[in-house]
Formats: sequence, C-alpha cells, structure tokens
Amino acid sequence: MIDLNKMFKPESVAVIGASNTPGKVGYIIVDNLINDGFEGEIYPVNPKGGEILGKKAYANISDIPGDVDLVIITIPSPFVNTAVKECGEKGVKNMVVITAGFKEVGGEGAKLEAELTALGKEYGINIIGPNSLGITDSHTPLNGSFSQMMPPKGNMAFISQSGAMMVAIIDWSVTSGIGFSKVISLGNKAGVSEIELLQYLAEDDETAVIICYLESISEDDDFVRTMRETAHKKPIIVLKSGSSSAGAEAASSHTGALAGSDLAFDTAFRQSGIMRVETMAELFDLGLAFSKAPLPKGDNVAIITNAGGGGVLTVDAMEKVGLNLVKFDEETTAKLKECVTEEGSAKNPIDVLGDAPVSRYKESLEIVLSQDEVDSLIIMVCPTASADPDGIAQAILEERKEFDKPIIVVNMGGPSFEDANEALRDNGVPTYVFPETAVTALEAMTRYARLESRVYDDVIEKITDVDKDAVQAIFDKVKADGRDTLLGSEAYAVAEAYGISAAPIKLSTSAEEAGKLAEDMEFPVVLKIASDKILHKSDIGGVKVGISSVEEAEATYDEIIANAKAAHPDIVPDGVEVQKMMDSGEEVIVGMIRDKQFGPMIAFGMGGIYVNLIEDVSFNLAKGMSSQEIDEQIESTKVSKLLEGYRGEAPCDVEEVKEAIKRVARLTLDFPEISELDINPIFVYEKGSSALDIKIKL
Repeated sequence: MIDLNKMFKPESVAVIGASNTPGKVGYIIVDNLINDGFEGEIYPVNPKGGEILGKKAYANISDIPGDVDLVIITIPSPFVNTAVKECGEKGVKNMVVITAGFKEVGGEGAKLEAELTALGKEYGINIIGPNSLGITDSHTPLNGSFSQMMPPKGNMAFISQSGAMMVAIIDWSVTSGIGFSKVISLGNKAGVSEIELLQYLAEDDETAVIICYLESISEDDDFVRTMRETAHKKPIIVLKSGSSSAGAEAASSHTGALAGSDLAFDTAFRQSGIMRVETMAELFDLGLAFSKAPLPKGDNVAIITNAGGGGVLTVDAMEKVGLNLVKFDEETTAKLKECVTEEGSAKNPIDVLGDAPVSRYKESLEIVLSQDEVDSLIIMVCPTASADPDGIAQAILEERKEFDKPIIVVNMGGPSFEDANEALRDNGVPTYVFPETAVTALEAMTRYARLESRVYDDVIEKITDVDKDAVQAIFDKVKADGRDTLLGSEAYAVAEAYGISAAPIKLSTSAEEAGKLAEDMEFPVVLKIASDKILHKSDIGGVKVGISSVEEAEATYDEIIANAKAAHPDIVPDGVEVQKMMDSGEEVIVGMIRDKQFGPMIAFGMGGIYVNLIEDVSFNLAKGMSSQEIDEQIESTKVSKLLEGYRGEAPCDVEEVKEAIKRVARLTLDFPEISELDINPIFVYEKGSSALDIKIKL
C-alpha cells in the first residue's frame, strides 16, 4: 500500500502556477489554503517571483528551501511534465495536478498523460489527477482545491471522478448536516487510483465510511480480493455511472477510460463487499447512516411511530429488502400496553398515536431497546399539533446512550423538524424524511454487518487434478486449422481433461467409423453434423437421436452428410459426431463470458431450450470465487428449487453442479484465450450429472 499520509497531512505545500489575479485557479488555491486554516508552510511558485497573497513567491520549485510535502500544479498542460520532473529532482513525493488537457482530450493530451504517469513512477511521486479539482482534509485542515468552500468536518470520505460533482456536494453539505473527513477529486487517475485511495482511507482513523462517484474502475489483477480486504475494514458505497450504453460512452469520453460491462461491475462489487447504489441521493442516504449509527447485530427491527400509515409503509419496505419485523413476547407486549393507550398498538410496529407526548416515546424507547431480540429501531414522527419534535429528539439521545444499537429516525416533515434533525445528526443519529429511505439505509448496514461472518476460501485454486497440456494441444490444433470454435468432440475432450462430467462424444469421418463408435458407446446414441460453420444443426436435418444399431448409425451418417451438403453446398463438414444418449435429468446451464476488465464471469441457471426466454441466471467472477458465493449463486435462481426436489420429486446432486461451476472457472482462468463457453444443458440426476452440449469459442 502506498504512503499517502503527507498527501493529506503535509507540513508544507507548494502551488505551481500561483497567481495574484483573483478568479484564476492559482489564486483560488493559495487563498483557500490560507483562509481555510492550513497551519504549515505555503510556497507560491510563479516565474515572476515577488509576493502572492502575502506569501513569498518562488520562481522555481528548486528555489524553495527545505522539503516540500505536497505540490499542487495549475499551469497549462504543455508545461506540466517539465514541472513534474523538477519536483521529482527536488524530492517531492505527493502531487495534485489540477490542469486539464490530458487523456480526456485524446491525441497529444493522451501522450502527455502517458509521460506524466511515467515520470510519477520514475521519481516515486504519488500523483492525483490530472484534470482534478483538488483535495481537502477537514481535520488537517487542508483545502487544496479550487472549491469555493471547505466542507464541514466529519467522518465521511468522498472520492469523486467528477470535479463538478465534488464541488456541488461540498456546497450542498454545508446545509445538510453531513461532514467529511476528506474529499478527493480523482481526475484522470494517471497516478494514484481509487483502489489505492480506498486502501489508504480504510486505515484512516478520521474516516468511518467511504463514498464514491466513479465512472471507471482502475485495472487490478485481483480486484475482488483486494477490495474484500478493504471493505472488511470500512464500508464502501459506490455510485458507478455508465450503466446504460450511452452513459458508458459518455463516461469514457469524459475521462478517456475504457470500462468493463455493467453486469461485471455489479458482480465485482457484490463479491468484494462494496455496496453499489443507483442515485446520488441513495449514495448520501447510506453514507449518512454509516457515518452516524453503529452497525446492527442482526436483521430484527422494531418500529415506533405516531402515524399508523407510516408504520405500514415501513413494514412493506422492510419485507421487500428482507428485514425482519420483531414479534414481542407476552411480557414485553404487556409492558408496552402500560405506556401505549388502548387506541394505539403495543404490537410491532408500535403506534403511540398522533397525540403522543414525549414521555410516551421515551417509555416505549426504553422498553424496546432493552429487548435482546431487537437489533435496530426505526422511530417515526409525524408533525401533529401535539407532537414535540425537539423533545422527542432529546428523549432518543438520552435513551440510546445505554444501548449500542442503530436508531434511524424518520421525521416526516420540513421546517418543524429542522432543529430536531440537527440535534440528532450532530449526536450520531441519522434522520430521514421518508420511511423507505430509512429502510434502504438500514438494510445496507445490516448487509454490511454480515461481511464479518463471510468465509472466503480459495476453492478454485484448490482444483489441481486437470490436464492443461491436453487442452493446450486441442487449442493449438483448432488455431492451426484456422478455426475459433471447437467441434463438439474437441469440447468434450477439454471437459474430460478438466474433470467436467459430460456425455461422451467422438468424431467420425466415415459411415463405418460412426457405426463402430456407436457400438463402443452402447446404444442408443445421437449423431450430429460436425462443423463450426453450421449453427442451427437441427434445422437442416443435421441431428438424429435414438440411433439403436450399427446399421442405423451407418445409414444415418450418410443421411446427415447429404442433408448438410444440400443445405450448405459451400461448406465441407468435418464429419459426424457420435454422442452417447443420456437419460433426462434436471436441466441447468453453466457458462462463461469474458469481461475485458474483470476476466471470466461464470453463469449458472436454468438450462434447456428456454434458457434465453426464462433468463433464470446468475453470475460470479471466476477469480476469487468462494464456496459460499457458489452456494448463493445457485440459491439465487429459480431452478435451485427444482434441484432441491419440487412437489415430491427426488432432490438432485447439487454437489455435482457446484463441481461443474468450479471446474469451468478453473478452465477459463487457466486459458484466457477462451472468449465464450457454454454448457447447455447439463442433466443433473439424483447422483451425478452429465453435460450434453458444450460450446467453446477462442
């Protein structure tokens, strides 16, 4: 992990491109450093020298006496790399490049950025940017940005790949009651990546939660494993834009970065423990909850409300996301009845009624929080004429002191709750306007808390009983033939080399050979045309099933070849494949698509001819995949219910399915030239399984 301590806790900062002209970036940054309380040395750098904003200006970085911990560059892009080299010779190790005009403009800009990256590596400089709006650390304090204000002090770190998004959020935060530890504008990521920043922030005592707006993810050979270690230390919440094809294109043009598929991002985030959100509002709603409240120890929730309708909406939202509504025992219910009037409800959700005084909230709070089965509490307050929002807020703060449980408050209103919201948020209680928002935030906290119990084993790495040489020989032959798609018999040989159970299939090039192979396999068998150029084999009479004698096999061979020539006179088939005809079983699919950034993604779901219609499929990234994730992948599909045994049917051999997933993952990791792999269907039996149709494309 790189050392970024002096990036955010410098004792000295130099601004190359400092200016005396108000409105210029070089003026704004020096002014921000001074006026927002930076206590270290500030060194303006300008070829004219003199004085800038009361600070002595230096003509060159080399003229500054002593060490410089952080350099901020604002000069035009053609001159940046010369300045970086001079900083490297000075011994500078941390730098923020504000200047734009690099990779995002293409052409010469991309060349300049490549040189910038190389210089950073050569001199060991941690570079944030270029095309960055800068960085802030409210605890130092350090405002090394050209934002018009310093964000309020807090424990939430914000990493943004959009500078405009960064300044908008800083401006909004002043009135939101949300404080930040650090705010970082990534820019083009020519040096320090978001991955390195996340690793640093996960160790930062001033940061409790990390939120990110990202348009691309930096290359990392082992992203999932890297982020698992990081996400276990601090919650990471990401708004990844570019989920639509048009959005992805816009994001690429914005930063000059290519990105993997959105499905791959979703999968990578889920497997690594990163929480992905869909909107800016959700990003900060979740960030607020994590920055204020302790994590729940389970998914059992109690609700106290003075509005019955709000309670019903909360329960509905909880059911959708899998949170559990606590059912109180008779003793607890009896206690609640003593403080809730007969017109109210002592059952969960607890309705203290619209005329509830503070004392009724306070007594209910004490009873509910003391119950061991209650992991978290949602409190709702509707602004009735008799409600006392400020008094209820104080009651919440007093009662929660004895219990390390998250309390989420829903103050359903506007101006009448301003003081209550401020008091609660200032003292570690998140508040929201709507119940659905509170439930979303609480579900994310509950899900994150479960990360501690997850087991990450090297299940794919443990598969070693494979014959890589045999597979390599098959692939070499396919390439030598000028093909990119394996024949069925070749794909079967690959499966066999990797221990994937499949129905035997062999290639015959004559009627006699077809008869002999069929006899060796034991009847009945299936014959199918062998050609990577004929896609829809059944449509041309290229597949015949139920062949039960040598004579029938020989005759069928000639028939299939004749059908193929009639349908495709320009194609010379490789022969006819003979496959053992298997008993029917539960049909599943195991496949692979290769993402250009994250590598092989393993698919599992319902197989057979309706696979594209039903779309019952789930994905895991092969690299770093764990046993628990394979279990969850299977359980997330509808076909898993059929495998368990549906309506009296015998359960299927799920362990065989897991083995197929593991071995396909191992195969596709071992051979990056496999671009697509599809096994559909796999027949799963009470004991064992058999793959019928295997397609492999290089």
